[in-house]
Amino acid sequence: MNDVLKVAVIGGDGTGPEVVAEGVKVLKKVAELENFKVELTPFDLSGDRYLKTGVIITDEELAELGKFSSILLGAVGHPDVKPGILEQGLLLRLRFAFDQYINLRPVKLFPGVETPLANKKPEDLDFVVVRENTEDMYVGTGGWMKKGTPDEVATQVAVYTRKGTERCIRWAFEYCRKRNNPKGKMVTMVAKTNVLSYGHDLWMRTFQEVGEEYPDIKKDYNHVDACCMWMVKNPEHYDVIVTTNMFGDIITDLAGILQGGMGVAAGGNINPEPGGTSMYEPMGGSAPKYTGMNVINPIATINAVSMLLSQEGYTKAADRVMKAIQTVTGTKMKSMAAGKMGYSTTEVGDLVCEYL
Repeated sequence: MNDVLKVAVIGGDGTGPEVVAEGVKVLKKVAELENFKVELTPFDLSGDRYLKTGVIITDEELAELGKFSSILLGAVGHPDVKPGILEQGLLLRLRFAFDQYINLRPVKLFPGVETPLANKKPEDLDFVVVRENTEDMYVGTGGWMKKGTPDEVATQVAVYTRKGTERCIRWAFEYCRKRNNPKGKMVTMVAKTNVLSYGHDLWMRTFQEVGEEYPDIKKDYNHVDACCMWMVKNPEHYDVIVTTNMFGDIITDLAGILQGGMGVAAGGNINPEPGGTSMYEPMGGSAPKYTGMNVINPIATINAVSMLLSQEGYTKAADRVMKAIQTVTGTKMKSMAAGKMGYSTTEVGDLVCEYL
């Protein structure tokens, strides 16, 4: 924990700046209540800027961001920019440049939030997905032959390394130990070892070898398709899931809907190493049709602030924010949907501050 918490702030696109403003509001308030200093530095990185200048991010800006231990990101995605340009040029570039090899996605049903799962309560939905974040098919290995012809061939190669696999799996076991689930500590590896014979065999062997160092933690395995079924049928079965980049991308979106939608789901792209730069964000996207209307749900961004505080070592402040979120969702908000919350975006932020 640093004497001064220094956070880089990227509002991004669409409603991103609106939800980030509420996250910043809560961060400033909890810092005041917990008596620590926070310094916030804004960065203009967005689709609007790209459309005006043709630049997504410069090397100088990347180096400047690397001086911060945490980045709070609003959203990436602009309706006038071709899909993939901003995502690859900003999101993936930041993840790879700062070696944010852990994607952490808490899956927690807040009080008052509706889940599509019948008869499931907050105590039934409380697990974590640890997704490897810098390998698999996202490394960009592949290409075309005879592109644009009837004989076109395209390849997209998944890359797995022992180093990348082991550090993710080991982090998951360490996180499970710290989480100390009172219902029992368990790490479930999710892959497709019956079909993806090489890379996922590496994952399984590494999981088994690393797991031997954690005799206090139960080990479990699911094929990814089975995980999708069990996550819906018996979400209470899970404690910590560790999985590959591609499968993690898919199952965390399913998990987000189970916990009430992208309006509440948050994630962290984490470099756990000393001096590493991590990035925290809501999962809801830029939602451009709601831009400037003050109706978008900021709970996911405030949830991301709680994650940021926890990873930075401000655990009391993180718990304080989490309890305030749950009070607001459980006793105040009518819905998590944009325009149906019963409050404006700024009013939800005010309510969370009130209950800190």
